[in-house]
Amino acid sequence: MPDRLPHDDPDDLVVLLDDDHRPIGTAPRHGVHGTDTPLHLAFSCYLVDGKGRVLLTRRALGKRSWPGVWTNSFCGHPRPGEDLVDAVSRHGRGELGLEPEAIRPVLPDFAYRAVDASGVVENEVCPVFVARTSDDVEPHPDEVEEHRWVDVSDLRETVRVAPWALSPWLVEQAAAMEEADAWHVLAPDETETRP
Repeated sequence: MPDRLPHDDPDDLVVLLDDDHRPIGTAPRHGVHGTDTPLHLAFSCYLVDGKGRVLLTRRALGKRSWPGVWTNSFCGHPRPGEDLVDAVSRHGRGELGLEPEAIRPVLPDFAYRAVDASGVVENEVCPVFVARTSDDVEPHPDEVEEHRWVDVSDLRETVRVAPWALSPWLVEQAAAMEEADAWHVLAPDETETRP
């Protein structure tokens, strides 16, 4: 498999943010996640197929944080000055070997902080996107251990009964989707505006 990870450049930078979520600088991506991770910009994306199923991925076992944990389709960090939709496309190609389509925000102001068992902290302003795909999933093994298409109702039930089996950001995003009554955006025929 050719190396197509979207973030292999050791000079890749993430955008640091202040408490009001305004950019204040950059930091090397490889060094930003630790026990004292600064607030920075990221994104999450949920891919939906033509049947309205959501792609869940299990993080690769070699990942530094939350290895082997089931999560949303993919996450990533935009580069300084990069449009978030462009970053979603870049990571979809790099991590899953597919082209996300009809990308749109569903939780544009989502932010969270979580600490994994090893002490690594995620501290992100992380807008959540939904995208469509009809492509086959070809996950990069450094990113994804396995993947599964699931019905939205099954995802919601898993979050309810077994949140410990999922990434903390997926659980928090699901709660925010419930609060915003936003699960409808995952319907296979959802258009830009809700009827």
